Order: sequence, then structure tokens, then C-alpha cells
Amino acid sequence: MSRTPSRRTVLHGVTLAGAAVVGFDPTARSWAATSPETGAPPAGLARIPRLDGTLVTDDASLTAAADDFGHLVHHRPVAVLRPGSVRDVVTMIRFCNAHRLPVAPRGQGHAAFGQAQTRGGLVIETATLADIGALDSASTTVTVGAGARWSEVARATLAHGLTPPVFTDYLELSVGGTLSVGGLGGQGHQHGAQVDNVTQLRVVTGAGELVRCSPTRRPDLFHAALAGLGQCAVIVEATVRLVPAPATVRHYLLTYDDLDTFLEDQRLLVREGRFAYVEGQVSADAEGAFRVYVLEAAAYGPPVGPAPDDTVLLRGLRHDPATVSRTDRTYYDFLDRIAPFVAALKESGLWAYAHPWLDLMFPGRSAAALAAPLLDALTPDTLGPGGVVLFYPLLREHFRTPLLRTPDDDVFHLFDFLRTVPPDDTAAVERALAANRAAYDTVVAAGGTRYPVGGMRLTRDDWRTHFGAAWPAFERAKHRYDPNGILTPGQGVF
Repeated sequence: MSRTPSRRTVLHGVTLAGAAVVGFDPTARSWAATSPETGAPPAGLARIPRLDGTLVTDDASLTAAADDFGHLVHHRPVAVLRPGSVRDVVTMIRFCNAHRLPVAPRGQGHAAFGQAQTRGGLVIETATLADIGALDSASTTVTVGAGARWSEVARATLAHGLTPPVFTDYLELSVGGTLSVGGLGGQGHQHGAQVDNVTQLRVVTGAGELVRCSPTRRPDLFHAALAGLGQCAVIVEATVRLVPAPATVRHYLLTYDDLDTFLEDQRLLVREGRFAYVEGQVSADAEGAFRVYVLEAAAYGPPVGPAPDDTVLLRGLRHDPATVSRTDRTYYDFLDRIAPFVAALKESGLWAYAHPWLDLMFPGRSAAALAAPLLDALTPDTLGPGGVVLFYPLLREHFRTPLLRTPDDDVFHLFDFLRTVPPDDTAAVERALAANRAAYDTVVAAGGTRYPVGGMRLTRDDWRTHFGAAWPAFERAKHRYDPNGILTPGQGVF
């Protein structure tokens, strides 16, 4: 079907410049072009290619694709692809590229601000691409489909005594989803982010090219896909590094009443490598002030480490010794320890609340100064029921992925306000988003960055500032691999 560049047509009520495709007819398996000026009948049909999976347009599927975990943004697509194969992804991206239809890959729908949505285009649900490659006890990597959840990867690798080095706290996220943003966790001070532990990708570019890439094979595409927010290619498969897994973990919670002491002890631990896992949280005291600081640390036991020794592990730390919590767990139980909390949120209905999350990274040298006013202004009501404040250190030397932007300090801190707000309280949502923006501006001015998963409206100039020295190469990759700019518009980068 021909396309006239100057023509404007309407796609399910949305005007798209330069498009010549409108309206999906599931019976005819075609999109039809019409004239918005005359309302004339279709002049021709764009036939949907044969697929191994399904292309759906029912109201329930489109409504679900126009929502996410944030419940803040609602962009409705015209169709959802549930691929039966990687070939389906290639086929439909080529189709959408030819007809200038936007495309958004979606894993578990855990985005907080419409990042995996697209108005008037195609959403590709990757959950059906969840194969996990063959393993044995000598394996050093595992190849997995982008739709596989990290919980599934962990169980498959642990059957052979192996594990990926880094996990996000919530295991039910997709591999492709976290690799598109970075993938941070408490093991990051020793192993970097999840993207730093990928040896090879298979991706489909915005032009519909299926490519294997790695640090030595098409490295520009490899580095543009990892933490690249889906701008240049859709990740369909990843090969992830594996390390020996412990059988058991000793998990500590150490309480502090002073912010500077809490942060200094965190930095001490990650520099020394005393624990395999270090995170932290801030909670409200009896008066509602956020000044209870909990350092969370875990030591791995045999076969990858010695039996944990409390005297050695806690030596010199300045926590309140009367409040030490110590739990011995199996390794998988430790990885999946927030599952009961998530189940409780779902049962109470809080999982369906809006989540105007704030996710920032502070330089270690100014972490206390940046955090203190934000915590002073926080109340239990503005954090919301079930809300959490995370605050933990990472070592920059292990973060090597160009597009995962981190502060220029040897230790930096991830700082998250994981807020919950009733979804119909639009005023509270807007206040939270405005507070997020104000905090972002302050932190960026102080040399901090943003972990790009939360509720934040960024301009294109903001994105250029965010990517900094990595921007020119990223922009070149965008033009080369997604020349028509169809991929992942919900991020708003280009």
C-alpha cells in the first residue's frame, strides 16, 4: 500500500502525521486506510502477515495494555501481539515500520509511568518468549527469552547450583524489562547492575532486523539496547553470566538513629566487600518522622563462602545492638523474601493504587545532604500505605554499561520513594509528581542522576542532560537502528 508523506490519517481516533494505516479489522486480518477529510471507504487494505502467535484487539486486552503498575498513564494501543515466536516480533515490527505505527514492548507491565504503552500503535507482550536454555553444573552463562521472569531464571539455574549475580528485589519482573532499564539490586556493589552481567543479546531493531550482538559483535547496538529504554531495539533473548550459588544466607537488619552514621557504615561495608548483599531502608518513628534507618545485609554461606560469623561480620558497625535481627534462610527464600509483602499488598487492594515513584541516584559525598530535606518533608500520609523508602550504596567501578547513568563518585546511593496513592486522588498524584520533579532538579544540579523507572515527566532536553556524554552515540544508534522512530514512544526520549 502506498504512503503519501504529507497525508494525515486517523488511527482509532488518534491523528498521526505521515501515517497511512488506520483501523484494524480482525475478521479481515487487515488495517484499512481511510480519508479523515471525506470519510471515504477504505481505498485499500494492509494485510496482516501470517503469525505463529496471536494479534488481539478485544477491549479487555487493549484496556490492560493501556495501564501499568503505576496506574498514572493510559495510552490505548490498537492491537496487542502475543508472539508465538521471535519471528512474529520481526514480522510485526517490519509491518509497523513500513506503516509508521508506534511499537512498545511490554514484559510484566511493572512500569510506573506509561513507559511500555503506546497510543494508537502496537504493544508486543513478551511474556510468551520465556524459554530458558539448557544448563548443567559447568555452565557459565544461561540464555533466556526476554519474557522469562527472574524467579523462573533463578529456579532453573539453582537446580544446577548456579545463579545470576544480581537480582532486583522483586523477582517477578521480566528479563527484557529490567535489562532495558538497568536492573539494580543489593548485590550491585560487587557485580554491577544486571546489564553489566549480560554477554550477548538477540534483538529486533526498529527496522525489523533480527541481530545477535555482544561487546565484540555489533557493539554499538549491544550498548544501545542495554539500559537503552527500548529506543533502538526490542530485546528478545539475553545471555546472562552465572556464578556458583550459596545454599544458605544469613540475613541481618541493623537499626540506626543517625543518618550520617547509617550512610558511613553502608559505604564501609561495600568498600570492604564484607557482605554479598547490602541495602537499606528508612521508616517513620513513633512521631511520624522518617529517621529510623535500617541497614540490610546478607552473607552467603557454603559452598561460596564460609559459615557466617556474627563477630566478624558486625565488627566496628555502629548500629543499635539491642535491635539486631538475624535470620538464616535458603538462598531462594532470601531472593524471594518480599513475596509475602507483595501478596499482602494485592490482597488489601494497595497493589492497585497509583505509584508515583521517585528513583534517584546520589553521589556518595552528598548523599546525606540531599536526602535529609527530602526525608524531613516526607510523612506517612505522603508516602502512602505500604509505601517504602529505599536507600543503599553501590560501587561505581562495577557499573560499565554506558547508558546506565550513574553519579561520578566511587560510591553512589540509590534513593527511592516508593509511594502509593489512591488512583482517584488526582490532586495527591499531581503533588507527588511535582515533588518528584523538584527533587530531580535539585539532585541533578548536585551531580546526581535518575534511575529511569518512576513517575517523572522529562523533556527531550532533560534526556540529553541525563545521558550526558553517552548521548551522541545513543542518538546515532537511534537513527541507525530505528530510522522511522517507531520504538517505545512512552519513554519520551526522542
